[in-house]
Amino acid sequence: MNAKTAHFPPSSAKPKLVIDADLYPRLLAVAEGARKQMPELADQLIEEIERAQLCAAGEMPPNVVTIGSEVTFRDGERMSTLRVVLPHEADIDRGRVSVVTPIGAALLGLAAGQKITWQMPDGREKLIEVVSVRQ
Repeated sequence: MNAKTAHFPPSSAKPKLVIDADLYPRLLAVAEGARKQMPELADQLIEEIERAQLCAAGEMPPNVVTIGSEVTFRDGERMSTLRVVLPHEADIDRGRVSVVTPIGAALLGLAAGQKITWQMPDGREKLIEVVSVRQ
């Protein structure tokens, strides 16, 4: 394993997350800003951001989902590829999903090969697996 590749063993516990330290305050502010319209999702996102390991921008592993990453993931039997962005850059028609959406929040900080169980707005839980990440 090379030093810039994060790899974590599968576990039934929440997976380890890595977040760019420079983005940390902005991500918290975005999540806080979403609290009035989407309180449950905002709380989930804040919890994930706060439990993440912070990493200097120049040392972020290339296989970890961050703002601007193109990520291919499996959601059940379906494979999708999206770019995770800040809310003002979101455009689902162009494959750009906000970090303040259930999928965007679930993917943030995960490395290729990791899985997370995420509660969706309708109460269902989805198992999401990151297949690959491109910066």
